[in-house]
Amino acid sequence: MNRSDPPAPAAPEVAAIGTTSSLPRGRVLLLFMVMLVTAAGNTAMQSVMPSIGTALKVEDFWISLAYTWSALLWMICAPMWARRSDKRGRKAMMGIGLLGFISSFSLCGLALYLGMHGWISGLVTLLVFALFRSLYGWFGSAAPPAVQAYVASRTSREQRTQALSLISSSFGLGTVLGPALAPLLIFPGLGLVSPFIAFALIALVVLIALRMRLPDDTPAYAAKGDVMAAPFSANSDSRSRHEESDDEEKLPGEVAKLSWRDPRLRPWLIAGLTGGHAQAAVMGIIGFLVLDRLGLRSDPTAGAGPTGLVLMAGALATLLAQWGLIPFLQLGPRASCLGGMGLALVGVALLSVASDLHTITLGLAIASMGFGLFRPGFTAGASLAVSRAEQGQSAGIVASVNGAAYIVAPALGVWLYGHSPWIGFGVIELLCVAVIVLGLKGMTPDEALVRRRI
Repeated sequence: MNRSDPPAPAAPEVAAIGTTSSLPRGRVLLLFMVMLVTAAGNTAMQSVMPSIGTALKVEDFWISLAYTWSALLWMICAPMWARRSDKRGRKAMMGIGLLGFISSFSLCGLALYLGMHGWISGLVTLLVFALFRSLYGWFGSAAPPAVQAYVASRTSREQRTQALSLISSSFGLGTVLGPALAPLLIFPGLGLVSPFIAFALIALVVLIALRMRLPDDTPAYAAKGDVMAAPFSANSDSRSRHEESDDEEKLPGEVAKLSWRDPRLRPWLIAGLTGGHAQAAVMGIIGFLVLDRLGLRSDPTAGAGPTGLVLMAGALATLLAQWGLIPFLQLGPRASCLGGMGLALVGVALLSVASDLHTITLGLAIASMGFGLFRPGFTAGASLAVSRAEQGQSAGIVASVNGAAYIVAPALGVWLYGHSPWIGFGVIELLCVAVIVLGLKGMTPDEALVRRRI
């Protein structure tokens, strides 16, 4: 327990073996909102960027490519922030992530506003947009691994899949719900760039709540939360931390650096990277697909509404998967990955032939439900594959993999779609099949994954 934590609420968090089994609702809500807003920064503009690109007379491929530098920085910086959170605390890294989001979104909105009103050319607008967008990849990547490590270090192995599923659902919800809400936040005067300002203000509110309501933390895993925080207090546990058979925990400074090539993580990381590319490609294509299939290229402003409705259906399907199916069916990481990719195959196939709003919406909903099962499965699998002391590093690697999927997949997916929709969707289907094959051959069965080490 942190020295700043009040003793009374802390007691229910301690399980019989000294590990935490639950988090107070107030903290869960804060962590949920941090992830929601951070994820929204990655894709919230997807509802309006196709329309903005058309208004700027910029080709679709270059619009998608503008995200690449930010995604590359995310992949590089996420592990660095995760390691720093082991020393500086999770709360501090969450604050840095939110500040990165606020500054990036505000400046990106300003650049697009100047470009759409003729102050700068379309090419210069995209270059400046990419520059300001990189602030999100650089600093925004600090938040997700900090949140994941915060949760993982305070939940038991048996409950970690569902706990991370809840947090992952906030990330998945933000990934889809952000751009779905963006068209509803278009106000007179600012036009298509007004969602950027709106989301920046929302993030500012979350940052203030985080600073005021989440206790400061000192991530020393050897202390095991309440176990050694105050040895003579009423809330301390007299049993030795070595009674936990999970593994022997070490202070962050004593933990060896976790490698991407670690055999415990390898199948989960490969699956996460492959399936993440499939999801990123779908999300990169969907806005342009709506414009093309509904014949809205001549009126780009009209495309924001239908795209928002399609993505809202995807968001609801994601919530159904992560808040309903996973806990109700008690799906483990491997089952979530395999079942999710199977559903994604069906949804992407339907999208490839969709010609009206209803069919596009249904196709994305099925695909999103599949990806909604896959993402927490991959995240929990990577978490359960390593020790509790390695959770910060594992969370950073997972966040890095999530960012890596957005380096080339959206732009490449749009480029292939522009040449031939059949090729674009065919490649996405092959990626989904690859994850299923890997899951059947390489992923540890769920019953063995959650079993305690002895």
